[in-house]
Amino acid sequence: MRVREVICRLIDDSWLQVSQKGSHRQFKHPVKLSKVTVPCKLSDDIPIGTYKNILRQAELEG
Repeated sequence: MRVREVICRLIDDSWLQVSQKGSHRQFKHPVKLSKVTVPCKLSDDIPIGTYKNILRQAELEG
């Protein structure tokens, strides 16, 4: 899965990008309390472990 697809999934769930340093983007949700950091360039493939961790932090796994 590409980083761009992960970011689209977060945005579809109302996550907003609040900061970026280099290739690391931080997202915050207006209701959920956690922040999620998405590493890598938009065109990169994201490792499966990182993908699962992002979904867990964003409470999107299901």
